[in-house]
Amino acid sequence: MDKKMIGEFAQALFDAEQSHQGVQPLTERNPAFNVDAAYEVQMKNVSRAQGMGYQISGKKIGLTSLPMQKQMGVGEPDYGHLFEAMECKDGCINTEVLIQPKIEAELAFVLKKDLRGGSVTVADVDEATEYVVGAFEIVDSRVADWRIKLPDTIADNASSGRYVLGQTRITPKSIDLAAVAMKLYKMTYAGDQAAAPAGQVSSAASMALLGEGTGAAVMGDPRMAVAWLANKLWDYGVELKAGEVVLSGAFSAAPAAQKGDVFRVDFTDFGSVEARFV
Repeated sequence: MDKKMIGEFAQALFDAEQSHQGVQPLTERNPAFNVDAAYEVQMKNVSRAQGMGYQISGKKIGLTSLPMQKQMGVGEPDYGHLFEAMECKDGCINTEVLIQPKIEAELAFVLKKDLRGGSVTVADVDEATEYVVGAFEIVDSRVADWRIKLPDTIADNASSGRYVLGQTRITPKSIDLAAVAMKLYKMTYAGDQAAAPAGQVSSAASMALLGEGTGAAVMGDPRMAVAWLANKLWDYGVELKAGEVVLSGAFSAAPAAQKGDVFRVDFTDFGSVEARFV
């Protein structure tokens, strides 16, 4: 893939994010567009964001479940970059700056040590992790109508959007993360809850179960996903840094979200996390 095409594709995705309008799939514009070229596009826009003053806060891992890998026709996950501006600390997600958001429940690792080298193990992940929390990842696509193939989503920063971190912190050595179970609900409230602060809304009038799963859905153990990421990044001369957040992958399928929606995920051990789309 020539550098001119890399630049054009990066510009198209950047413009889509700025205008909040999806673009034609890159793989339709050029069927030869592949994974290596897609990571080049991703890094071009990551560098552009850093040049604009955005600070990297971590990484996200996608396609960690076998069904999703089969759907995409691949044998491994992908990854994208997180920025500090993506974190929604109050649990409120501004839909005006997103295009077609979906929401995923997963576990997030916060590192206390760097993870580097091409032979990182689960034990290394345990040693490098300060704590794990329940989390929501809000994925979004700058590709119109989610018509994505693997190179499309990789180029699009692995369809990163926003994220919300829970409050219950647990060290990975003290718990079987593969056995952690979650249930994802869409909440409906009686009366007008639009102005209520996140986490302070009244009891839900109804809770619709949208998905459930366990940590085993994430490559058998979410720590395996983090180890995979550390080793994959090393191929590109990148390492996971102390203080970074790693979103390890979804426990179940991602439902679509829109303004006015409220979601809650209940984890065993890790408590609940709420997200409101405003």
